[in-house]
Amino acid sequence: MKPFAYDEIGYWSEVKLDIVRKYASAYSTIMSAQPTIRKHIYIDAFAGAGRHVSRRTGKFVPGSPLNALEVAPPFSEIHLIDLHGGKVAELRRQIGSRQDVFIYEGDANKVLLDTVFPRCRYKDFNRALCLLDPYALNVDWSVLQTAGQTGSIEIFYNFMIMDANMNVLWRNPDNVAPAQAVRMDKAWGDHSWREAAYVGKQTLWGDTIDEKARNEAIAEGFRKRLEEVAEFKYVPSPVPMRNEKGAVIYYRHMHLTSLNTICWFMSPQ
Repeated sequence: MKPFAYDEIGYWSEVKLDIVRKYASAYSTIMSAQPTIRKHIYIDAFAGAGRHVSRRTGKFVPGSPLNALEVAPPFSEIHLIDLHGGKVAELRRQIGSRQDVFIYEGDANKVLLDTVFPRCRYKDFNRALCLLDPYALNVDWSVLQTAGQTGSIEIFYNFMIMDANMNVLWRNPDNVAPAQAVRMDKAWGDHSWREAAYVGKQTLWGDTIDEKARNEAIAEGFRKRLEEVAEFKYVPSPVPMRNEKGAVIYYRHMHLTSLNTICWFMSPQ
């Protein structure tokens, strides 16, 4: 039987994992200290196989699921989702049988809305930290809006700007395949991404043409939707994450229910 082929990751992915690990530790520390909180829950909607191989060193790197298991004080529950059966099987093999860990094979959008988010309700005195680290524009806006309106779920979300630029946000939007535009509609929540992605520019002949906006403007437009439409209480400016060549792959958005964890996370310990 062939050994499982783990995904290789670059330097910035390792940095991302370290940031999430430290923030999860801060989140769990704060939530565990609040007597009114019944459960605090960790969710990874694109959990993968549990660990990766570093492209720099060739060594194994724990993924966010394994990092979450090591957080102290521990999370009350850990929910891990992936669409790919092979990765789910490997994840189950590594973690084994634990009553505090729930592993799902399926579409993260459906599993989150139908099964996981109902366990994170504010009125039940439950809180959750959810990692949305998709491979492309795979997260439906309905997931983000539902999370924001609960008032109990904080989210790390990677908005895949490279996927958007390659397949949707072309210089001439008329040439974009209808199926790709629909995919962007689902990720953005409606057609308003066109207003954020294109600005009118006057030509020398007095005509107005659509010109693609800068990536930063598109990311800011999405941030405003998270705040104004999804109703997250605090949405800081997103952080651009790059590959080894310096190209921006995605923007990391944080959607917070309070500033307690981020203040603790940023302060010297």
